Amino acid sequence: QVQLVESGGGLVQAGGSLRLSCAVSARAFSVAAMGWFRQAPGKEREFVAAISRSGDSTYYADSVKGRFTISRDNAKNTVYLQMNSLKPEDTAVYYCAAGARLSTRASSFSSWGQGTQVTVSS
Repeated sequence: QVQLVESGGGLVQAGGSLRLSCAVSARAFSVAAMGWFRQAPGKEREFVAAISRSGDSTYYADSVKGRFTISRDNAKNTVYLQMNSLKPEDTAVYYCAAGARLSTRASSFSSWGQGTQVTVSS
């Protein structure tokens, strides 16, 4: 069973930065595309960013392009989401996910973390 554990969430002022981390069980990490999704109160879960197994390909939601960067360190079995120029509308629970192939669809990811809260104050 794949285990994913997110960390790095918190409270930050608008314009600030946070880096989320997602530690993945070793056996699964090398074969998985990874993604970040988020869910704000009263809203559906939405795609944020995804990265291929090799790290060579990335996808971003239009709302975060140019501000967020997804990366992975296969030696550490960890995927990151660097979030800069944060806005109040970025406030949500952020989830890390693992899947067989690179995708922007939540249904393509079979394993999920518990989520980490990100709150951006204005």
